[in-house]
Amino acid sequence: MSTSALPDLTGMAAFVRVVQAGSFAEAARRAGTTTSAMSKAILRFERAHGVRLLHRTTHSIALTEEGDRLMEAGRALLERLEGFEAALGEIAAGGGGGRVCVTAPTSFARACILPRLPAFLDKNPEIRIELKFRNEILDLAAEGVDIAVRSGPLDAWPGHQAQRLASIPWIACASPAYLAARGVPSAPAELDGHDHVGFRNPATGQLLAWRFAGPDGESLRYAPKPKHVCDDAHATLALVCEGFGVSWGPAWIMGDELASGRLVEILRNWRIPEEPLWMVRTSNRRPPERTRRTMAFLASLTWRRYL
Repeated sequence: MSTSALPDLTGMAAFVRVVQAGSFAEAARRAGTTTSAMSKAILRFERAHGVRLLHRTTHSIALTEEGDRLMEAGRALLERLEGFEAALGEIAAGGGGGRVCVTAPTSFARACILPRLPAFLDKNPEIRIELKFRNEILDLAAEGVDIAVRSGPLDAWPGHQAQRLASIPWIACASPAYLAARGVPSAPAELDGHDHVGFRNPATGQLLAWRFAGPDGESLRYAPKPKHVCDDAHATLALVCEGFGVSWGPAWIMGDELASGRLVEILRNWRIPEEPLWMVRTSNRRPPERTRRTMAFLASLTWRRYL
């Protein structure tokens, strides 16, 4: 439809408001205009479209047959216009409300975001969160993602805007009961004499290799031979806590268990350098207010509990 074929929206809005208010004077008062302006807007609409919408008398108004037929459609159109106006006002004010899509590794989202998300949403009821639990790298623009939380190097994110959240250690650990029964390894080579609980990346199907740093800083890759394998990091954690072997992973998974003593770190002197954790966005343009609030929430998480 061309713009020239569109109805006079001002006249249509005036007509609906007059009918809803019951009089020209009350409709004008509610709209912040004059009775004359409301009347002229409806007259222009009637003349432009060759219809008569209202029977007017000195003390009352009544719908004509044509006006009755147009009233429901006009009311629906006015509601849509008011919704559009509200959305436009929100955008002009900085986009404080609306949807924010966040993607994060499943283990991170469950351990770090979800426990604190309700308090954030209670303080920001106008924000709607969509949380995608993804271990694989996504096309943020194609998936409609506003913020991605990812660890490691940013080679796979050229042209994106990144903000460093924290530096996360990767830790080998076991339960106190397991270590009391099987002994504490003092070097990665001694892991061969222990039971391993492995993690299989559900996105790639690959078993996660363990990495350590030698005394001279050299990188050591250890291929575990797991007795038990899970493709969910929290299931792996549960088995380790119950004494079924040794495992290795990012400290965000087992931070609480290490702090409480349910797990004990081993091979601390063989830790690899801490890995950066990032918030990634598709653009360096200033994000809307709702996205900035969500980014501030992610940045405020208590990173020190990750050792």
